[in-house]
Parts: sequence; C-alpha cells; structure tokens
Amino acid sequence: MKALIFALLPLPALADFPMIEAAQINGTTVSVTLSHPDTGWDHYADGWEVLTPDGTSLGLRILAHPHVAEQPFTRSLGDVKVPAGVHELHIRARCSRDGWADQTFVLPLD
Repeated sequence: MKALIFALLPLPALADFPMIEAAQINGTTVSVTLSHPDTGWDHYADGWEVLTPDGTSLGLRILAHPHVAEQPFTRSLGDVKVPAGVHELHIRARCSRDGWADQTFVLPLD
C-alpha cells in the first residue's frame, strides 16, 4: 500500500536548461555556443546574457526561434563593453519554459 501512495505523489518537474558549451570574446563581440533539447516554439533556448562577476549586465542576446535541428549552435552579441578591471565574464542562458539556468559559464579575459 505504501508503494501505491508514493506512486501517486507528483514528481518534481525536471528543468531542461540550456548548456553553454563554449564562449569567446573578440574585441567587443561575444560568441556563445549552446545546446538545449529544443522541441519547438513551446520549449527552446531563447536567450543568453553577459554579466560581470558582480552581476552587472553587459548585454542580452535574444534567440528569436527554436533550433531543433541545429544543436549545438553559436550566436554572437556585439558592442559588449567590458569595464576596466574586469578579468572574467559570466554568461547565463535562458529557456522559454524553465527560465534562467542556475549555473553560469565563466569566460576568463586574461
């Protein structure tokens, strides 16, 4: 009977956050390669953000459509102005269904 009770309990939803595979900066352009199990317009990686270590946003790249058949994929964001004294950037990715990923990708600048 206990097994039946546990079987009826709702399971926590498993989030499918985008995974940042790689990132680089060339001048003021940041390029990010990410993967995500996009299924279509109802669930896809829809953006990524470049942050300083203290959380200041330097730019947001909106991904305007799903990339179901293109995984992993790379997109760039230009005109990223890194403040003097910043030695690394933090990049976080977002999913249309699950929101912002908890983990960030650290891009060393030195």
